[in-house]
Amino acid sequence: MKNKKEKFNHIKRFPLGFLLLALTLVSGCQPAKETAGLERIIKRGYVNVGTLFGPNSYYLDAHGPAGFEYELAKKYADHLGVELKVVPSYNLEELFPKLDNGNVDFLAAGLAVTPKRLAKYNFAPSYDEVSQKLVFKQGNIRPRALKDLTGSFMVASSSSHAENLVKLKEEHSELTWQETSELDSEELLVKVLAGELDYTVSDSHTLAINRRYYPEISIGFTIKKPEPLAWLVSKQQDDSILASLIEFFGEVHQDGTLLALDDKYYGHVEQFNYVDTRMFIKAIEKKLPKYQALFVKHNQELDWRLLAAISYQESHWEPHARSYTGVRGMMMLTLATAKQMGIKSRLDVEQSIRGGAKYFKKLINLMPARIPAPDRIWFALASYNVGFGHLNDARIITERQGGDPDRWVEVKTRLPLLKQKKYYKHTKYGYARGDEPVNYVENIRRYYDTLTWMDEKAKKEKMLNEVGQLNATDEPKAAEQLSLSGE
Repeated sequence: MKNKKEKFNHIKRFPLGFLLLALTLVSGCQPAKETAGLERIIKRGYVNVGTLFGPNSYYLDAHGPAGFEYELAKKYADHLGVELKVVPSYNLEELFPKLDNGNVDFLAAGLAVTPKRLAKYNFAPSYDEVSQKLVFKQGNIRPRALKDLTGSFMVASSSSHAENLVKLKEEHSELTWQETSELDSEELLVKVLAGELDYTVSDSHTLAINRRYYPEISIGFTIKKPEPLAWLVSKQQDDSILASLIEFFGEVHQDGTLLALDDKYYGHVEQFNYVDTRMFIKAIEKKLPKYQALFVKHNQELDWRLLAAISYQESHWEPHARSYTGVRGMMMLTLATAKQMGIKSRLDVEQSIRGGAKYFKKLINLMPARIPAPDRIWFALASYNVGFGHLNDARIITERQGGDPDRWVEVKTRLPLLKQKKYYKHTKYGYARGDEPVNYVENIRRYYDTLTWMDEKAKKEKMLNEVGQLNATDEPKAAEQLSLSGE
């Protein structure tokens, strides 16, 4: 299996010659208004980008706008030196008319390059690829081919999934399905889990994200092989915007920006373990409530859920956990680290959490200031596992090999080299099992995502319950007041 960097080099790297040719062809199409579209964007000072609400594209978290497509579009706006204005839609049937009517300059929504779309739109260079998976609920009979689909089957209308099914029906006349504009692909997954649908189709990256929360989603078979994703530009526009997008993607491919962004959102979710995910969700429900207040109390101005994820990776929230290396407790501290952090008993839950949080914060502060978030967090996690010295050895190897030592996506491919003599004999701290911190960090990132999602879901449910109770309480009072007033 190719690692992420090899995948990007193979799929998405555009040779300089290709870029120059593309720019020449694009700029030569309509010389009379060569830069009208781009000039309009620059002149007004902002770019309108159409996208979809959802974890892959655009959403609002506690820190503001987020999502892969949002961040990439923001980098494009910065590239032009203009403001980004996001115009989100709830479904594809809302999205495409906004481009057709000129309400947005282009679409950035994880859209696959399909024959039907190619006939109507221009595409910027591809930045990723996804495959389509036929999914069902764990425990039901697994379909292994189209002929096995015997129940209810629904996909989102105007989607690449629907387009693919139309094509497949040409050879499989028995194939039937329904299309909906009311539900997106994630809502359809929930319908499958609830037993209201038997099957739907999900893109591989959407599936990877959602299986952290819904591990019972299972893959029947691949219904379509990998297809490229790209931003869409109207063919009715002049080609200056498309030319600028070609230039932009050439830059972000070349400088590693796209690789780092892809790793931020998808690098840690490519591997899925059903048993481990189910155990973690059960532990959140059964074990975590006993310790949550302590993670909040001793958070060291960090997200308590990240500390809880570290603790689960270390001890599975077992206060008396012990490893063969001598580390112990909820945060699995060494004796030396516990002493350094002022901890007298590693088996005392509160002391262990306090010591582990304090030590982790110290590791974050050790990272050079030039390393941005979230990479400095991932580096600190790796240091928690393998040690700050070994991490720096891997960063030095990264730099020697021409990589960026300040990007986790680059360094994590070099950490395993610390097991090889030809590399570690030239390092300051020598041999280390460098593959372990890579797995350690990616596990914690998955745990953190799952815990954050479940915590936010619980908060919303609590708020809705409180509002419902308040309304129920106020209704009799309101009725009484109306009666007294004679209304």
